[in-house]
Amino acid sequence: MTSEAVNTSAGGSTTTGTGADTIVDAGTRGVGADVGRPDGVPKVQGRFAFSSDLWADDFLWGHTLRSPHASALIRGIDIGPAVAMAGVHAVLLADDVPGRLTYGLEHSDQPALADDQVRYMGEPVALVAADHPDIARAAAEAIVVDYEENEPLTDPEAAPDADPIHPDGNIIRELAIRHGDLDCSGEVVVEGVYEVGMQDQAFMGPESGMALPDEDGGVELFVSTQWLHVDREQIAACLGIDEEKVRITLAGVGGAFGAREDLSLQVHLCLLALHTGKPVKMVYSRDESFLGHVHRHPAKMWYRHHADRSGRLVKVEARIVLDGGAYASSSGAVIANASCFAAGPYKVPAAHVVGLAVRTNNPPCGAMRGFGAVQTCFGHESQMDKLAAALDIDPVELRLLNALAPGDRLITGQAITGTFPVAEVIRQCAHAPAPEIPLTDDRRALPGGSGRTTDAADTVRGTGFAVGFKNLMFSEGFDDYSSAACRVSDGVATITCACAEVGQGFVTLAQQIARTELGVDEVILAPAQTATVGSAGSTSASRQTWMSGGAVQAACREVRAQILADVAADWGVSPDGLVLRDGLVVSLDGQQEALLAQVTAGAGYEADVEYHHAPTEALDENGQGNAHVSFACAAHRATVDVDPDLGLVRVRDITTAQDVGRILNPTQAVGQIEGGIAQGLGLALMEEIVLDDGLVRNASFTDYVIPTTLDMPDVTIAAFVEEPEPGAPYGAKGIGEPPTISSSAAIAAAVRAATGQPLHRIPIRPADIALG
Repeated sequence: MTSEAVNTSAGGSTTTGTGADTIVDAGTRGVGADVGRPDGVPKVQGRFAFSSDLWADDFLWGHTLRSPHASALIRGIDIGPAVAMAGVHAVLLADDVPGRLTYGLEHSDQPALADDQVRYMGEPVALVAADHPDIARAAAEAIVVDYEENEPLTDPEAAPDADPIHPDGNIIRELAIRHGDLDCSGEVVVEGVYEVGMQDQAFMGPESGMALPDEDGGVELFVSTQWLHVDREQIAACLGIDEEKVRITLAGVGGAFGAREDLSLQVHLCLLALHTGKPVKMVYSRDESFLGHVHRHPAKMWYRHHADRSGRLVKVEARIVLDGGAYASSSGAVIANASCFAAGPYKVPAAHVVGLAVRTNNPPCGAMRGFGAVQTCFGHESQMDKLAAALDIDPVELRLLNALAPGDRLITGQAITGTFPVAEVIRQCAHAPAPEIPLTDDRRALPGGSGRTTDAADTVRGTGFAVGFKNLMFSEGFDDYSSAACRVSDGVATITCACAEVGQGFVTLAQQIARTELGVDEVILAPAQTATVGSAGSTSASRQTWMSGGAVQAACREVRAQILADVAADWGVSPDGLVLRDGLVVSLDGQQEALLAQVTAGAGYEADVEYHHAPTEALDENGQGNAHVSFACAAHRATVDVDPDLGLVRVRDITTAQDVGRILNPTQAVGQIEGGIAQGLGLALMEEIVLDDGLVRNASFTDYVIPTTLDMPDVTIAAFVEEPEPGAPYGAKGIGEPPTISSSAAIAAAVRAATGQPLHRIPIRPADIALG
């Protein structure tokens, strides 16, 4: 496939071209170099300004009153006690929302403030603005809400036939994928039911931001988010004002992983600021953060795999149910991904997959790293191990036998036209030297850690393997693009892009691209704002390296062409005979050169670009179609030690090989892989939001346990498999999601190997092993 860039220069001309395929002289700080993050040192030193550090003169503090119930009617609200408190400036209810009451990432179905009922624990009911955060909290607690509790709908499998909990019904999306001869059958058939619990993104920086009213009736918002322009669209609709009057600037983001793609406090901040006429700041507490954003969808999955005696897959059948919680968020896209990738990165001649995302009175679920592919990877990889056992075939060899390759078709009928080295990542990972991990009585290396619960003699070791994949960029006909601007003046390049930097490293990459394309060293990355540049799309779907990286590259190339054209005219030569290098304009014959700073002195060469990838299409009624742009895969091998009597697990090593297209920054690539594996480990063994009739019971880092540095195993990167992707800028693929997709499945497989237990659910709890 090719990416198409539509480049609009400052003069208004429009040209088209493909993404870059080659790296020009990058020097030591350009594309491919190991360049440090510009925000790395201030973050380590505690000098970096996160959104929670925002400050303004005479500002107020906002707070949200949230429902304690999973399902209830609101019979009345008495705000009198709160309004009467000294220091309280505003108390707002649903009737105070001047525009559209609802918002939503894909469907406008979620009230900014509950009007007549609440549908999940934590739903916003009222807002308070006060002089001090303690006063705001106290005032919120003083509001009296008369609730009439209802029996909550908490079972996603019961949702389709239950009374609707929302005007749009309980089914968010149902789709079927029918591929090949559905009447065929294999000589060997294995079947299983698998479950994945609700995982939280658990970012370190809770939701926070500040809104300032403008004299024109608009509002300026500083907030940590993943998609500035979609935030603006939803906020403006709720405020009842033009989008241009909502001006958003990205504030320092303390992690995201999908949870900042939806709105949280954005509308609330703006409502309070416009109502009071003062700046308003909000910072969620940790327990409120658990209630204030979406989570990874819990999944229940049934699978049946058919194969011939040699191990070749014949047919895969599956039914996948995702619990979307009370509101749609991105559930429609997540269930599509889960269904499209339900059979794994394997050649499957026939498939019948039914995917269902439903509403319940559980907390809303939406985007999280891996976006549906994590859940189904656990299912299809558990099945592949079960099939290998039934056939008495080595699990790695079974995967190699069935591995997809370029030219093959997915179960959606789409042919793979780019690079897709599934077999290579399997081989590189599986054939990497086995880790030499001696059994030891060092408590820090044993299951249970320093609690002295386990002795080395009581442990057993197991190794497991898994491979997974997912799409890159948005799918199903979505008009996916990113905008960027480049300006070169006095030899300095300024890049403007609304790409949200949430830790993925765009702040580094944008500068590397500009240095590579323009031959400059000094590059300024302007703040990400809605007022200065068009949308960059969401920082999700492994898309920003390709999309915003492609936009920056295209803008830089347009500016480079302008500069070389002017110099060529002055020198009476062809622009094809000139290059930008090391701050100079140089002729290829070595006869002429000029300082770029002098050539661009006061000139302000600039270009604005809108960069689009190749078009996709919606799935048809049989789930067939070219719905995706490109794909990336990874393999993981996990080694674990288990105390089977106590059910405790220690992951000792994770070895991985990943399809990366081309590495643009080695250190950042390693960081993405290690971070993704940490979240995969968490899902496999410890992370789960515990619900009791829809009520969250562990909304804290005391009770919701995430991996720390002491839980992390050695991570061995057996290989970055570099096969440049056609059409992608520099051939690079996004790296952040594949490490999470198959690491959980590999760890679960290793625990099965150590214990002999079937372990059909993650996270694996000690009781699942000890009481198996």
